[in-house]
Amino acid sequence: MNKPVEPIMLNAPSSKSMSHRAVLAAGLAKGVSRLRNVLESDDLKHTRLCLQALGVEFSVSGQELLVKGIGGKICSGAEKVVRLDVGESGTTCRLLAGIVAAGQGEFEISGRGRMHQRPISSLDKALGPLGVDFFYTGQDGCPPVKIISRGLTGGEIGICLDESSQYLSGVLLGATMAQGPMTINVTGQKIVSWPYVNLTLQIMEEFGSLVRIQVLEHGSWQDVDKDMVTRVEPGRIRFIVHPGTLTARSYQVEGDFSNGSYLLAAGAIGDRPVLVQGLDWDSLQGDKRILGILLEMGAGVEKKDKGILVQKQELRGVDLDMGSCPDLVPTVAVLASLASDSSRITNVAHLKIKESDRLNGVYQEIVRTGCRCRLLDDGLEIDPVPIEPGKRIEFATYDDHRMAMGLSLYELAGVQVILDNPGCVNKSFPGFWDEWEKIRQGQIGLK
Repeated sequence: MNKPVEPIMLNAPSSKSMSHRAVLAAGLAKGVSRLRNVLESDDLKHTRLCLQALGVEFSVSGQELLVKGIGGKICSGAEKVVRLDVGESGTTCRLLAGIVAAGQGEFEISGRGRMHQRPISSLDKALGPLGVDFFYTGQDGCPPVKIISRGLTGGEIGICLDESSQYLSGVLLGATMAQGPMTINVTGQKIVSWPYVNLTLQIMEEFGSLVRIQVLEHGSWQDVDKDMVTRVEPGRIRFIVHPGTLTARSYQVEGDFSNGSYLLAAGAIGDRPVLVQGLDWDSLQGDKRILGILLEMGAGVEKKDKGILVQKQELRGVDLDMGSCPDLVPTVAVLASLASDSSRITNVAHLKIKESDRLNGVYQEIVRTGCRCRLLDDGLEIDPVPIEPGKRIEFATYDDHRMAMGLSLYELAGVQVILDNPGCVNKSFPGFWDEWEKIRQGQIGLK
């Protein structure tokens, strides 16, 4: 009888979404917060540098990041502009813009790469009626942008989330510093996934003993339990933030399902199972949906004491609306190109305004394998074709971390993968190649 193959033990990185939110909340809080397991990446480096420019102090004690917050008081000072370099981090840009709009003074947000082509005008339209001015010095509606504010008085606003739910998260955090209660209505056409908004509310509750947040649904506009909400539908949900100073606390960041998806997917296509440690089976993260997608495609997925186990079985095609989890598209598209039949991915038009035009990028790269793929206005149709073993393929990453990590999965299908910029993974998962080497060595051990 053959002995069961031992799984490859991998470590999920810290959650990027939760690290951003925890560091920002601690930076706004009064007192010193002690944060554990904060992701160290290029994006988080820029979030910390921006907070330092606003007066937040950071230090390290053992395995803890100590954050001395500014007690909800953001001020640029007389005749001074605070310059905030967000690098290529869209999360830093959108969350921070909502936060500094609640401050006093002038704040200039700029970045690099495609950041100066990524829109931010939804915040301008939402906060302009409250007296917050946005002045664009490059492409209209995009950074670089100077934000001039005299603080938020409170009141009622509407915000469109058609491009990103992060606009709402930024305004929710900023509203804690308003002079009076703020009612935030969701406008636009797009129904937004609830999990990322809920992560922000979760952090605000963790640090917000003096802040009260109401979630109300259309009808009688009565309070609802946020944990019973499943989506943010324009015109049918609103938020009321009763401001107060956030309070310092100790907090541990959980593992990241977005970046963990590449490790989980490796178990679905490699010859040896993987066990990914550090992921919470009960997490509120939207990208936890990768577990359901893997199961739907036919992979073996199990909850274990030490983590989540994924093992290879024949993959089948799927028809998926991925509007709630667009960061998973590169992972799922690669899996779909290796499945037994066709797949369809829809409702991800917003991938066009990520670090790269990620929708077109995924299309351009997976067809290099011989896969037949059709680019839709809002997604992809993928018809798999068997890949010639040992085929050498040079892939473009578009300097996009998710493209690099997703395309690396082809190595487990026998492709000699050559990436033009493997280092771009440092944006969100600097330790990716260390974990990937464990996968390589684990596969070699079977031969």
